Amino acid sequence: MIIDDNVETNDLELLSEPASRLSAMADGLIGSEILKIASDIRGLVAAGHSVCNLTVGDFSPAQFRIPMELEDAIVERIRAGETNYPPSDGVAPLRRAVVEFYQRRLGLCYPVESVLVTGGSRPGIYAAYRAVVDAGDRVVYPVPSWNNNHYCHLVGAVGVPVTCSSSSNFLPTGKQLREALRGARLLALNSPLNPTGTAFTPEQLADVCDAVLEENARRLPHERPLYLMYDQVYWMLTFGDVSHVNPVTLRPAMQPFTIFVDGISKAFAATGVRVGWTVGPEDITHRMASFIGHVGAWAPRAEQLATATLLADDSAMDQFHATMRPGVETRLQALFDGMESLRSDGLPVQAIAPMGAIYLSVRFPINGMQTPDETTLATNEQIRHYLLQESGIAIVPFQAFGMVEDSGWFRLSVGAVSIQEIAAMLPRLRQALAALR
Repeated sequence: MIIDDNVETNDLELLSEPASRLSAMADGLIGSEILKIASDIRGLVAAGHSVCNLTVGDFSPAQFRIPMELEDAIVERIRAGETNYPPSDGVAPLRRAVVEFYQRRLGLCYPVESVLVTGGSRPGIYAAYRAVVDAGDRVVYPVPSWNNNHYCHLVGAVGVPVTCSSSSNFLPTGKQLREALRGARLLALNSPLNPTGTAFTPEQLADVCDAVLEENARRLPHERPLYLMYDQVYWMLTFGDVSHVNPVTLRPAMQPFTIFVDGISKAFAATGVRVGWTVGPEDITHRMASFIGHVGAWAPRAEQLATATLLADDSAMDQFHATMRPGVETRLQALFDGMESLRSDGLPVQAIAPMGAIYLSVRFPINGMQTPDETTLATNEQIRHYLLQESGIAIVPFQAFGMVEDSGWFRLSVGAVSIQEIAAMLPRLRQALAALR
């Protein structure tokens, strides 16, 4: 092999390195930041320490069981032999049930052909990206938000993060989005929002819809439209006087451009049952179904049929939520009240009142403060580690959701903890914050 004399030493070192065994996409894929935190938690628990684990966006069955009607229906369907492949777009009874459910509960009218059933909500999100986004297309999404940066990487899109602040409850405004949406192919939104537990007001979302409609009206006939993917998987979990709002109800002209993502995972504590769905334009849904069929990301047949039974039973759903929703709200309120008590006593903490989902946004503005061993806390990661070690509170920094700055904001999730665990943690947290200088 002949090496050019002009090749730099560093280039020679690169030439001598073995080629990657991975694709460029896989090589650049970042793993879950939340799963990395789990190893710290396991270590403390193994050492006998008490940990209030507020990291997982999941439900512990010890705290929240799925509806008994759903559980019984799954068993009955399996015993009836409903264990073969379902259609790639979902079994007909569930697709019809989703249409009727949306008509009754949201006032949305769609044909069955607009419904696609998926193995949980994640494949629906990925299928939406795959169906409308080409490599190099621009995807606009707010930060903090869940996983949009990773989905952009998976499809080769150019991510356009729009940083949001606590002043707008970490949700984007139409004013923020108008310039970013120029030439974009997809706007990805979620309300109630993971990770913040905040939700759009009608005015906020209407302004965003107007920005989308203005952008589409500006485009020429030969230009592809801008779509809105609206993840509303937490929509049945809102609290107090907060009501869920959606783009199509607020602005009916949004219907040709809106892809809803939904499922039973959050509203029915059924994350492991893996039944989700999308509702959107028929032509987009058809291609999404082809994608889901090729990768086999459909929900199991028995679970689909059982979900159809549940969604048709308003009484069963209402009875379940009469217990489940107060259980979530009580935990969120206990956390919020605890943080407010610490703040009123002069300790460095700030929280946003819970609005929806299973999350609370809490800020620990202790960057630059020193721990008892004289370590200066400079980053959110250092804050997270200190609070975990000293108080047993396990939380997730907003960096796991696309935020860059170390502003002290964290997600606290209540689906896997009891009221007693929260109450036991708060005095330890008080002590850890009071020890800072």
